Amino acid sequence: MRFIKRFTNVVACLCAALVMEMLMAQAALSAEVTAHDFTFENIEGGSLNLADYAGSPVLLVNTASMCGFTPQYEGLEKLYAQHKDAGFSVLAFPCNQFGSQEPGSTEEIVEFCETRFSTSFPLFEKIEVNGDGAHPLYKHLKSEIKGIMGTERIKWNFTKFLINRDGEVVARFGSQKKPADIEKEVKALL
Repeated sequence: MRFIKRFTNVVACLCAALVMEMLMAQAALSAEVTAHDFTFENIEGGSLNLADYAGSPVLLVNTASMCGFTPQYEGLEKLYAQHKDAGFSVLAFPCNQFGSQEPGSTEEIVEFCETRFSTSFPLFEKIEVNGDGAHPLYKHLKSEIKGIMGTERIKWNFTKFLINRDGEVVARFGSQKKPADIEKEVKALL
């Protein structure tokens, strides 16, 4: 009986050590992942890796053409134009998950942005930012910096994530934060 008890204790200790080792390995692996590890589709249908922006700060924004925050395209373009020569980029990801405010095709979205707001920063294929179909990049962004009250879920269109030169998520801004109001944070990364 004593042997079985000792054997059980040894097995329990080994199992606990194995579980601890697995958790530590998983934590180390997740700590190494940056935004530069993700790929997405550009508006031409080609694949683009965020690593192409390594060494440059980037602002990622989920956008929509029929939203009360749509005029932020103008501010995003201004922020981009002012700092692109220093390496800064704005990347826009159209999303139709919030009130179906981005129902158009890729071509319609591009035409709208270029004609209405004269955007010159990159636009990408429409994606989902919440739920099971959320793009892996957005799953990563949300896990790195939580929103209001510690939630990961993106609340609405024009949520912004600021990425530093190393691909680390350094800030998250809600829809109501205008692009001009985050220029200080952008400049700090240039």
